[in-house]
Amino acid sequence: MRVSADDYLAVVTETIGRVAGSQRAAVGRAADLIADAVRADGVVHAFGTGHSEALAMEIAGRAGGLVPTNRIALRDLVLLGGEPADRLGPFLERDPEVAHRLYELAPVRPTDVFVLASNSGVNGAMVEFATLVKQRGHGLVAITSAQHSGRMTSRHPSGRKLADLADVVLDNGAPYGDATLPLPGGGAVGAVSSITAALLAQQVTVEVVARLLAAGERPPVYLSANIPDGDAHNTALEARYAGRIRRGS
Repeated sequence: MRVSADDYLAVVTETIGRVAGSQRAAVGRAADLIADAVRADGVVHAFGTGHSEALAMEIAGRAGGLVPTNRIALRDLVLLGGEPADRLGPFLERDPEVAHRLYELAPVRPTDVFVLASNSGVNGAMVEFATLVKQRGHGLVAITSAQHSGRMTSRHPSGRKLADLADVVLDNGAPYGDATLPLPGGGAVGAVSSITAALLAQQVTVEVVARLLAAGERPPVYLSANIPDGDAHNTALEARYAGRIRRGS
């Protein structure tokens, strides 16, 4: 395979089409779960580590997205939990114990639902967080790579993976290793998981809004803060969820 921007575009286009088709039913199930939570005055908590944090940003606090959304991040341990900055590091996502503190720091209520993203789906913090979410009775949507996760051994003591715990699993269609264009000397370039995860997140959001509209309800959706009256619109809607949503930390 050649290595060029056009070749990458071709792979991305094919992957997007494949994911959109194969995940249609799962997107609907995820939307049902989240729409029910929103109707029950619940909040959608989004959590991802590494590059999967982009998925959480796609869900929480984005123009055109749902207002009752909260982003959870590993740095909450420092910014909200008062832990030293050197607590953070590239291997923190493998530590199951951090999940307990992250859950404690999140403003969670029983009606809330969670969307967790991990391309590999095997790191200890993510699997433990998913375990806590299910133990406490919340709905859980997972976004992961079925191919990559299927070839990995879990890094969690239970041996489970993120997909083993979720009510709904969305496959982002990324290959093992994420990158898509093989290089002559080994390895590959052109990762795809962030693109397809964003697609899935937006499809789910649109389907949630469609369900609320079909029920005759006015969806709580953000306007861009960079248009006239955007701030006033968003502030009025956010007031309903005061103390329960964070736009980022």
